[in-house]
Amino acid sequence: MPREITAYSNPLIKWARDLRDKRHRKQSRQFLAEGLRILTEARETGRLPTLLFYAKPSAGHPLVRDLIKAVEASEGEAIETTPDILSKLSGKDNPQAVVGVFEELGVTLDELDRNASGIWLVAERLRDPGNLGTILRTGDAVGAGGLILVGECVDPFSVEAVRASMGALFTVPIVKTEWQPFLDWLRQGPGQLVGLSLDTDSDYRAARYAAPTFLLTGNEAHGMPAEYAAACDTLVKIPMLGKADSLNAAVATAVMAYEVLAQQRG
Repeated sequence: MPREITAYSNPLIKWARDLRDKRHRKQSRQFLAEGLRILTEARETGRLPTLLFYAKPSAGHPLVRDLIKAVEASEGEAIETTPDILSKLSGKDNPQAVVGVFEELGVTLDELDRNASGIWLVAERLRDPGNLGTILRTGDAVGAGGLILVGECVDPFSVEAVRASMGALFTVPIVKTEWQPFLDWLRQGPGQLVGLSLDTDSDYRAARYAAPTFLLTGNEAHGMPAEYAAACDTLVKIPMLGKADSLNAAVATAVMAYEVLAQQRG
């Protein structure tokens, strides 16, 4: 049976709240995810939280009941608490019905099967959690094999990035690596590296994308370093017909991903 915690001073509540801090996440290798939709999608992929916090008013919802049963069956723990404590855990004034503590996800380059998909997303020094979450959603939408984060990217397991991913965090494999290990791995097998760049005249619709295609998006403010661009098999540009000189990184990635998908589907 679920236990009840109603005091914010409870050590378990304080510990879970600290998962909003990157250092604590790194030490524990666990992270927070909130919302019935995200936790239900996680359950559908076989991922269940080790701890499930829910407010009593939501306990009657059938999806919440299903989550409680699934968590307890997997030897996790369901904890009934108050909306106020859920708000403290999530950092939002209008908390979601449920908050879960998950074991950190992630795979290594060597665990990837590059032939599992024709599209792979690569982000270099991505700094905005909203962009990261949106790119994960794009990856899910186009059936990308995974998202490879190169260099000092924003933490994909921050509350903000998890929230922005809308559950795609649980469906798109994530690799965190550095540039040279990624490039060495890429050149060990098939794979076309396509960079999104302003320093080219090649229109993104004119290029041909052979599977597997790895789409490289650079840092939001500075783009990709010159040596990264030089390592790409091709550089492409999305034409800008207005006054703006570039698209948002996540939007540009989505435009490119759907062009690759359209070509590969014939």
